[in-house]
Amino acid sequence: MTMRALTLQSEALPGTLFAALHAHPDGKLCVAYSGGPDSTALLHALAHLSPARTRGLRALHVDHGLHAESARWAAHCRAFCAALGIACEVHVAKVQRSTGIGLEASAREARYAVFAEHLVEDERLVFAHHQDDQAETVLLKLLRGAGPEGLGGMREERPLGRGIAWRPLLTLPRQALVDYVSAHDLPCIHDPSNDDRQLARNHLRHNVIPLLKAYWPQATISITHSAVLCRAAADTLQQDWRVAYEHLRDDTSNSLDARGWLALPSAWRDPLLAHWLHAQGLTAPTTAQRRQIERQCSAQDGQLPCIQWPGAQVHVWRHRLWAVPPHKRIEPSAELRWQGEPLTLPDSSVLSTDPNVRLPFALQVRWRQGGERIKPAGDRHTRDLRALFQTGAIPPWQRDNCPLLYEGDQLIAVADRWLTERAEELFRLSGGRVCWQPRRHRLG
Repeated sequence: MTMRALTLQSEALPGTLFAALHAHPDGKLCVAYSGGPDSTALLHALAHLSPARTRGLRALHVDHGLHAESARWAAHCRAFCAALGIACEVHVAKVQRSTGIGLEASAREARYAVFAEHLVEDERLVFAHHQDDQAETVLLKLLRGAGPEGLGGMREERPLGRGIAWRPLLTLPRQALVDYVSAHDLPCIHDPSNDDRQLARNHLRHNVIPLLKAYWPQATISITHSAVLCRAAADTLQQDWRVAYEHLRDDTSNSLDARGWLALPSAWRDPLLAHWLHAQGLTAPTTAQRRQIERQCSAQDGQLPCIQWPGAQVHVWRHRLWAVPPHKRIEPSAELRWQGEPLTLPDSSVLSTDPNVRLPFALQVRWRQGGERIKPAGDRHTRDLRALFQTGAIPPWQRDNCPLLYEGDQLIAVADRWLTERAEELFRLSGGRVCWQPRRHRLG
């Protein structure tokens, strides 16, 4: 490529960004800055556009702590931003390695959690995702059996925390960013994980897409054009299944009417289920897992089907679908002391008092071992805990992790559901009431 051609190609990036800023003139700007070539080109180009500067342009870098060089990469990002006169925040992500969804997906989840936490109201978080990234995303979704929503690829913008995730470069080829970096001789970080061809996206990028382009030079453009058509189809379908979603979902429990969901057209059913799960921070099922959920929707009373995959579980109970994150049963021998303060239990549920008060002495928090009995206030009889759970609409997956409150060897309360006269008197005199918040993700 001649110097003139390189210059013209490198000018495509600031031109695209200038047009995007003009089309979306509101909100502060923050760049998701990894230090790699793409985000470096994006940040540098924005820093040289006065409309971006006047909107408080800054950068966010996430240190995943997964590579020995990650601290040096963070220092590089700070130095590059300082040279541009742009504020750079560095935050360390807490990557969960045992979620079952894989390290790459866990890192992405942790990264987006950091982004969501640190965006300010109506701020636009600008990503450097480009046309080639979009083509890779669509191919990955296709190979996983996705419908129109997945094949629509990445949205140009979507809500994120208090702000907006914004991808203004989805029509720009990767080469335009590469040429911009070359033309301006910009220092960039090379993450060796991008060379690992065992990872699906890298295999597509380095092995599959070059073969496609060798035969179909316009492959990337054609794939992203199809994504635009699929996105339009998905958005049209969404207008219908969103209405159904509001009817099927119970606000209090965040559960879905199982038979009502099953009766929907399949074109509505799959995206509705995925939306319901994603709104709770849970992963969507594969096609085979969705079909298994459909088969279990007609489960009879007494049956307790559970369909699970890395990152989520869906239970069918009382003719409704209930979604929960994967959890392990708390060891029955576990015991904690509690005197009214907010207490995070081993399953991440929270025991507290409302309003927050201090009890005159500590109670013991234990869990079911079998055979426990309690005499609830106002009840003439002592009841078996198992029977109370069944009649009291406590979901089966919560029962083993339901905290039991003891005064010495006497069971005086089952979470905030059943209290003895002694427990009621204790909390009344203390000025608060016991509250147990089972582990749950955000509601959609």
